[in-house]
Amino acid sequence: MTFQQLLDGAEVLAQSGDPVVSGVEYDSRRVKPGCVFVAIRGETSDGNRFIDQAIQAGAVAVVTDSAAQKQRPEVGWALVPRGRRALARVSANFYKKPAERIAITGITGTNGKSTTAFLIESILTAAGRKSALIGTIEYHVAGKVLPAPHTTPEALELNRILGEALAHGATDAVMEVSSHALSQERVYGVPFDVAVFTNLTRDHLDYHETMEEYFAAKHVMFEGCGTDAPRAVVTNTDDDYGAKVAEFSRKHSTEVLTYGWERGDLHAEKVEITTRGTRFDLAMPQGTIAVFSALIGRVNVYNILAAAGACYERGCTSEQIADGIGKLASVPGRFERVECGQSFTVVVDYAHTDDALRNLTALARELVAGGKGRVLTVFGCGGDRDRNKRPLMGEAAGRGSDFVVLTSDNPRSEDPVAIVNDAVVGLQKSGVKYSIEVDRRKAIGLAIGEARPGDIVLLAGKGHEKVQVTREGAAPFDDMKVAREALLAAGFECATPAGVKA
Repeated sequence: MTFQQLLDGAEVLAQSGDPVVSGVEYDSRRVKPGCVFVAIRGETSDGNRFIDQAIQAGAVAVVTDSAAQKQRPEVGWALVPRGRRALARVSANFYKKPAERIAITGITGTNGKSTTAFLIESILTAAGRKSALIGTIEYHVAGKVLPAPHTTPEALELNRILGEALAHGATDAVMEVSSHALSQERVYGVPFDVAVFTNLTRDHLDYHETMEEYFAAKHVMFEGCGTDAPRAVVTNTDDDYGAKVAEFSRKHSTEVLTYGWERGDLHAEKVEITTRGTRFDLAMPQGTIAVFSALIGRVNVYNILAAAGACYERGCTSEQIADGIGKLASVPGRFERVECGQSFTVVVDYAHTDDALRNLTALARELVAGGKGRVLTVFGCGGDRDRNKRPLMGEAAGRGSDFVVLTSDNPRSEDPVAIVNDAVVGLQKSGVKYSIEVDRRKAIGLAIGEARPGDIVLLAGKGHEKVQVTREGAAPFDDMKVAREALLAAGFECATPAGVKA
């Protein structure tokens, strides 16, 4: 492929040279001879500073979004107005436009994206489809499970993944689409066949600043990000923002499918939630079907409705939808139980917003209702993120629990004690009995040590994550593993989970 072919469809202000290219990179450290280096001004760094390093490493062409950069005559050169859009176009061209050759279902919203994505993947599998999954927890590509550095990868990685999925026979891709990815145009030029909106609650306001800006970023997926609007939209109209998505999409001739607890094109009837799972009648446009899911709770009813709507739009039958829902046993780090034969329940969950904590503790309360069990919650707040949500999280955890251990989440560059001090204000407002233990490992041990038969211990915030990020960097930390260690220390016997070496 030549440099000019690679730039096809990109907005180019000036261009010279037409070398043959063998790769594309936006990180100068990954450049190899024959590559095109795309220099982008990012949120915290400027790739234009590394143009010369990229050329020294063998780059034969440079795409830059900085008019201040002087052209290097020894390489092909293109000046573009928007670096990320150029990266998206160049990446798509290099991998032969895979997003246009695979049916993509995108899911956006504050909560529920990961579980909804796993449910959609399970239903598509039950329908005999091959699919790729891209999301917060992990990526599934061509039968492999890969780590997920970002919920939604950069355009280069995204096109590479979609290209690999196509090469292995995939017909569908399911991807979580974060507000950051939409704002940063990582999915520019990606045509979504089906777009799902789950809900919008307070999160990421350190980045978007206001709820209106946060919603505007999410809204881009329904407008079309360098493409036409999605063919079909599935949206939660129990959520005010979801209702706005439905109204907008109808005006733009997009096929709209709504869902909600009691109303909508899809809704739930005769809901039964137990410790063994969730059973209900799923009302859909083509009729009502009985479904059972091992996933527990009201929030998962919403996730199931969203996934069923998306798969209905992808042509799956009622039987395939019910089968796929039933076959998904769990989602990593989403109300995931730690079983060591103890007389109380221990659950790891990713809840890291005040709304998610309210939902999590409400579910826990339902599960101990009728007995004498208590809800014990361990949580912390992330560093370098919206400080204003910390007291809200503290109050939500406190009002839903009988005892709270306030600890660290991922403090990042912040002082963990300062983060705790922000959150404790809300805890005190709730009036709950609480303890502060900044060391998360000790905090988990403290909560498990406090538990009595019939109680439920919630380890909230980190879910599937395998590291804790502090000023010193990322260190191994897995809530599931730490909880097992605490239970073993308390005298319980933990069987070794499948796939884990003893």
